[in-house]
Amino acid sequence: MIFRKKQKNKNPFYDPSLNARHRSSRIFKRFTLSSLVFSIAFLGFFLFDMITKGVPAFEQAYVKVLVSYNEETIQDPRKAIDRKYRGIISRAWTRDIPSHVRTNPELMNTTQEIWALTDDQVDQYLKGHYYKLKRKDKKLVDELKASGEIELKFNKIFFTNGDSKIPEYAGLKSAVIGSILTLTITMLFAFPIGVMTAIYLEEFADDNKFTQIIEVNINNLAAIPSILFGLLGLAIFINLFGLPRSSPLVGGLTLALMTLPIIIVSSRAALRAVPDSIRQAGYGIGLTKIEVTRDHVLPLAFPGILTGSIIGLAHAMGETAPLIIIGMIAFIPDSPTMVTDAATVMPAQLFTWAGMPERMYVEKTAAGIMVLLTVLISLNTLAIYLRKKLEVKW
Repeated sequence: MIFRKKQKNKNPFYDPSLNARHRSSRIFKRFTLSSLVFSIAFLGFFLFDMITKGVPAFEQAYVKVLVSYNEETIQDPRKAIDRKYRGIISRAWTRDIPSHVRTNPELMNTTQEIWALTDDQVDQYLKGHYYKLKRKDKKLVDELKASGEIELKFNKIFFTNGDSKIPEYAGLKSAVIGSILTLTITMLFAFPIGVMTAIYLEEFADDNKFTQIIEVNINNLAAIPSILFGLLGLAIFINLFGLPRSSPLVGGLTLALMTLPIIIVSSRAALRAVPDSIRQAGYGIGLTKIEVTRDHVLPLAFPGILTGSIIGLAHAMGETAPLIIIGMIAFIPDSPTMVTDAATVMPAQLFTWAGMPERMYVEKTAAGIMVLLTVLISLNTLAIYLRKKLEVKW
């Protein structure tokens, strides 16, 4: 038997480890690709689960009934409806019958055919979810469904009502208004202070130990848990200054503390991206440092500053932990009209709904997350659009 020796590659530039390196590269590429696929699959599962649970909340069950408006039914609204329907109609809707008459006096001493809001258990039964209905009420609902006298309609209550202990009457309106007021306070304080701080540190401050310590602390503040800002807001704004608890004023100031590091860091990066030639040209024609910064550097850096500020605002809008500490997770059925009124925000409202035992709150929570994600994605899209629209390419 003849054994042949394995011939060696006589190329002087041949690297024996080349095959192993190529193999390692292929393995690493597959690993990164599998990580990407896993992330997309997880995101897809999350969106699918949220949409399938949340979409039914945008519809609500209504039943066609005769409602009698007279002195007796104003005193006892339950008597305004036929007895057989009382087990399937919402208690909250029945209690509002007197207010219907006050709003529309012409209804007095008349009988009207109206689409009345049903109980949450009827709603869940029609949607094929878990329900608790008496046998007679279930039979009545089936008969009404067959005759077309009960059906699912667009759930405007979800957008026009505040929070409620009655599931079918709960909505996001008070939380949305509370979020708007809170974020308005946040940006009124965080944006000017953050931008001016960035301008000072980047354009005017000397490079010494004091400014280095400030920079290190700003970077550290951007990474600490958000709940610590809630404790800071509780200690300063409520305990020290005595501002009203659970108000958009305190919530906005607390979120402003949390957003400041993000705005400062992003604004400094935008200022640093402006070429030094712009500054030197300004100095060459006799402008002062303030004039160069105000009239040339800041306008050119503004797209980046605006983008960072919008992203910081979106980050603040999704926060719950610091607002729980300052009491903005309270039951708020009515919309706040001033920044000192008691209020809640959308993330805190969803957190409250997620802990409620009724099945209807599950779909309302998912629908609220869809609304919140839509707002956050819109803000990020706006930031990207403004950055592309206003940026100056050198």
